[in-house]
Amino acid sequence: MLSLRDLADLVTKKLQKDLFVGAELYGKKDDGLYPCRVLKIVENGVGKMQYEVALLGENKKITENAILHGEDLVWKKTPFNRKILKSFIRESTCRSIPWVLHEKLAQKHGISTDLPEELRSKFFLQGGQLVNRTKKRKNENRNNVGEANGESGKSKRNKGETGKPDASKEENNQPEDEPVKYPIDDLLVKPGPDDPLFTDRPSPSRDFNVPMDCIGDLLMVWDFCSSFSRVLNLWPFSLEDFENAICHKDSNLVIIVETHSALLRILIKDDGEYSLALQNKKRKSKISLITWTEYVCDFLEMINVTELCSCMTTIKRGHYGLLDANAKLGILRELVCHALETDLIRGKLDDLIEQRRALGATVRGEALEYARKKREEKEQLKGESNGLVVKENSMESTGSNPHMAENGEENGDMVEEVISSRQSNAFVNRKQLNGQSKKGEKQKLDPKVEAENITNSNEKEAQKQLTGEKKEDQEKKSKEKREQRKEYFKREMEKRSIRTNPLGKDRDCNRYWWFRRDGRIFVESSDSKQWGYYCAKEEVDALMSSLNPKGERERALQQQLEKFYPRISLELQKRSKDLAQKIALEEAVLRRSTRVRAPPRENPANAFLKYVNKWKED
Repeated sequence: MLSLRDLADLVTKKLQKDLFVGAELYGKKDDGLYPCRVLKIVENGVGKMQYEVALLGENKKITENAILHGEDLVWKKTPFNRKILKSFIRESTCRSIPWVLHEKLAQKHGISTDLPEELRSKFFLQGGQLVNRTKKRKNENRNNVGEANGESGKSKRNKGETGKPDASKEENNQPEDEPVKYPIDDLLVKPGPDDPLFTDRPSPSRDFNVPMDCIGDLLMVWDFCSSFSRVLNLWPFSLEDFENAICHKDSNLVIIVETHSALLRILIKDDGEYSLALQNKKRKSKISLITWTEYVCDFLEMINVTELCSCMTTIKRGHYGLLDANAKLGILRELVCHALETDLIRGKLDDLIEQRRALGATVRGEALEYARKKREEKEQLKGESNGLVVKENSMESTGSNPHMAENGEENGDMVEEVISSRQSNAFVNRKQLNGQSKKGEKQKLDPKVEAENITNSNEKEAQKQLTGEKKEDQEKKSKEKREQRKEYFKREMEKRSIRTNPLGKDRDCNRYWWFRRDGRIFVESSDSKQWGYYCAKEEVDALMSSLNPKGERERALQQQLEKFYPRISLELQKRSKDLAQKIALEEAVLRRSTRVRAPPRENPANAFLKYVNKWKED
């Protein structure tokens, strides 16, 4: 049984060894290495595999066909890296070591769910789950020992009148159900008696202006322009304005012109393929409101995508606004993909990564410093307490044995006693008399001493309380400072975000996206064909209450929603207020008479028409 890493390595070797139709790699021919694509797998009688391949030239055009052996074909780059394979294995399986595929996935691809021969002695299937025989046997033995010691009353109740145990399980030879350790795969989660009351999941809104199959491209282009607005010299705009601009039929909308121009300028500055194409056509590097469509057509000629090249005639005629939303977003998607490969954007990404690493190092350094100070304080307190204990012990030892301090004078005292016993007796009598007189004086002074001792002890207790309160105040202040520093570092990290990742997936593998600059939570179906969104705080609350934490995916999604909940709710509340203000303004415009009706550009719904790029390059 292999670990995740070993399994990923084995699959990588298998993919490198066993080629498939459509694989693009490099083939050895005439002492050279040429890019090629596998067209057909040919089996010869010897048992060795041969492959019919198409040798590729520029722009992946087929130059000629050839039949090559497997050893003549080389992967210049593995088709899938280890990270992708690991994530694919995790998503495709419901159990690790041994690895078990999801039942639906196995049925879809016709894979048998029967246990292999080598595992049948160790495992068995029960209720669609794989159970370990040795663990089950140990649990049964533990239960039997408990019954013998009188610890299990449940088994005694199962016994019949004759005193024999329940024979139904022995006859059927069925092991007892093992308690499930959560979280497990969401599709395997069954309702239990201890489950809380889950609310119904709210249905997301789907009132988009652009077609449903364009939502992914719309969000990707808008998020890229918003994230790299400083690099692009493009003033940020809202998602609603961008969506309305895409659906508008005007050919020279400022927001559309500036978005295309900003992306095209990045490609020109990169001195790459697009820049060379412009030099061959002797075009100027400055893009204007009149010439921007010519630069777009040059870009479409360069990428040579059939679906988009068919739009060139409409664009050249000056009717860009008549293109459908699919074509407009397709052009912008290709521009963004090419912009991501430029040195300017990659340099910005490298800077952001370095800044994030520096912030992370600062956070770790501060945490280590705080832990070191805490350790030193503990050791200091421990040392002080040990010192006090040692001092008290020494005081007790000297007080209980006073003759040990006078050990040097013991022999002299004995000689004096032998020589002058009378004098010593007289001295003892005198000492007793003095002791009695001193005892009387002490009894007289006792009340004053006691009063002084009480006042001293009260003062000491008051000092201790003051020092304790000061320490508590200092600890509170230091804790508040640490929390403020944490929040500061979180904000700085978010400012330097490299990419937008989904919050997580639900039971049905629907992905949930949250964009900080928009506020809404978008829902993408597992096949990316359907989209929706939640735009109210109450909908987000209902969504969180509908998630079952016993499932792996829904638990992770719930944790992410809880993590960002304060910010999500704040953004949604702001959005609700802005929406209410817009509705109020629209109603005010409608209530006016026809004589003083405001022009369309003053309507909040047409705010995208007023867009101005304040960061435009001169």
